[in-house]
Amino acid sequence: MNDRVTIEIEAGVADVRLNRPDKMNALDPAMFQGIAAAIERLESEAGLRAVVLSGEGRAFCAGLDVSSFAKSAQAGGSTSNPDSSDIEERTHGDANLFQHVAWGWRTLPVPVIAAVHGVAFGGGFQIACGADIRITHPATRHAVMEMKWGLVPDMAGIAIMRSLARDDAIRELTYTHREFDGEEAARLGFATRLSDDPLAEAMKMAREIAGKNPDAVRGAKRLLNLSQDGDAPEVLLAESREQKAIIGKPNQIEAVMAGMAGRDPQFEDAAR
Repeated sequence: MNDRVTIEIEAGVADVRLNRPDKMNALDPAMFQGIAAAIERLESEAGLRAVVLSGEGRAFCAGLDVSSFAKSAQAGGSTSNPDSSDIEERTHGDANLFQHVAWGWRTLPVPVIAAVHGVAFGGGFQIACGADIRITHPATRHAVMEMKWGLVPDMAGIAIMRSLARDDAIRELTYTHREFDGEEAARLGFATRLSDDPLAEAMKMAREIAGKNPDAVRGAKRLLNLSQDGDAPEVLLAESREQKAIIGKPNQIEAVMAGMAGRDPQFEDAAR
């Protein structure tokens, strides 16, 4: 990792922060690499229960760094591809690097909660959408910005947005690149809930999730991810398989015993 992203982990909750406050956490090549490295670390972090993703300073993420865009345009690259590499190459599973910094939060094994404030434009908006849950300040400025530069959203935005909002709303925001605030984001489905202190509320929620059976939480995320594209028979079978792998195991028994005794559960690290 580099200094563009910081991670602090306590009691199973990772506090991940985009750390370029002087540029409103705008995306330059180092930020792309820093986010990808953070996701890679979290994928294998023992004992991880939940992640909170936020931005230092005045904004969540202002999108692509303008100076990187200028250099990219001169080199024939795209807004999310400052180094002009072949974006059709799948370098991170189903995604390229630039898609991975948004899509990777969706594929992490634990829930990711984004605390969104200030600005979430372009690539920053797509990164926020990659989280499982978004706690958003009402005054946050959002935009699907790519059309401003004559381009399409190419950081997994299309794959992610379809699960959050109506098709016609996504099309209108994409075609016009108009700004919308947190209140409209909540109405459309891009914000889970509004808060005057998104980071504090996101951390509170993450700690609550961290207190649940980690096997069940991870299994639920796998099922919810599958439900986006899987057909009903596939999802029904997956439900049964996840439940079979959890029920009667130590963490599930501990959840029942703690609930009956009115005490906090003591879970072991997730089995898978």
